[in-house]
Amino acid sequence: MATTKQDYYDVLGVSRSASQEDIKKAFRRLAMKYHPDRNKSDDAHDRFKAINEAYEVLSDADRRAMYDRFGHAGAEAGMGRGFEGFSFGGFGDIFDAFFGGTTGRRRQPRRGADLRQRVTLAFEEAAFGCEKKVQVDGVELCSRCSGLRAEPGTEPERCANCDGTGEVRRVQHSIFGQFVNVSTCDRCGGEGRVVASPCRQCRGAGYERKSRALGVKFPAGIDDGAQLRLSGEGDVGAYGGPRGNLYLQVAVKPHKLFQRDGDDLIYHLELNIAQAALGIELDVPTLEEPEPLRIPAGTQSGEVFVVRGKGVPHLRGGGRGDLLARAQVLTPKNLSAEQKRLLEELAESLGTPGAADDKGILGRIKDALG
Repeated sequence: MATTKQDYYDVLGVSRSASQEDIKKAFRRLAMKYHPDRNKSDDAHDRFKAINEAYEVLSDADRRAMYDRFGHAGAEAGMGRGFEGFSFGGFGDIFDAFFGGTTGRRRQPRRGADLRQRVTLAFEEAAFGCEKKVQVDGVELCSRCSGLRAEPGTEPERCANCDGTGEVRRVQHSIFGQFVNVSTCDRCGGEGRVVASPCRQCRGAGYERKSRALGVKFPAGIDDGAQLRLSGEGDVGAYGGPRGNLYLQVAVKPHKLFQRDGDDLIYHLELNIAQAALGIELDVPTLEEPEPLRIPAGTQSGEVFVVRGKGVPHLRGGGRGDLLARAQVLTPKNLSAEQKRLLEELAESLGTPGAADDKGILGRIKDALG
């Protein structure tokens, strides 16, 4: 009695309205699962054979239409040959069919490596922005052979071992059919070409390490520890691939007068006791021209006076931070005799803070009691 064939859609586990992409995905999944190279169960070969047969029919629009109308008889009439002659090959061929195989894999364009470098800026350069030359050490195409690896006047030759494909295929036969083993050519390393006369400068590598000067613009307001990314300024790519990126780590030298707090500048304004007591109008330094500042009488250490718009420009957007002048009243150490006499007279006239006629709370209580 003849064996009834299973419905092709059921074999692949898809509906009758499945798209070609759905059918392809289902076949790929099942073929990888039941290929005899991977699956050692007793029914793997039969399942794999049925999966191939179903896919051969449903992946062809005309034969699928015949199958949908007339069933297996229509599919067999439209196939033009029996399934027994079908050979899918080894497990590696599944990847060849769906992922493009391994031909020339090493010759595919590859992106160059990223570079990282430290750059030191003066305080004013970081505050107001600047453009400066940066020496970048990286990988470039050989200046003698332009990356061809061969001496000028010669060219790489087609590899005779793989006939320029970059891979070697070895066919094996078994009871399950024909299997193909694909490996990278060991003579050309998968490139398909060999260099008979290597370039003397790069010794056949096609690349060399070089230092190049690169003009870089640093934006106003950039701070210590910031990082700039320069796209396409890293190492050169392989086989025509794009260059990598260059990352610049910024270090800013400290200023001799100012400390930076975000976009504000902090300046320690030193005052003698007379200036702090009487008040004074003076000029304070900025990153540009000095600015006049009025110090009121009776200023104490730690008081802060703001000079608007004299800080660091904002990195994103217009405007600037402020200059914060923080008062620091200095006590003199080495006094002349005259200075000492004058201070003594001043101290006597001012009295000792907190030690006037106040008897304290206990003294006032005693006076009240009698």
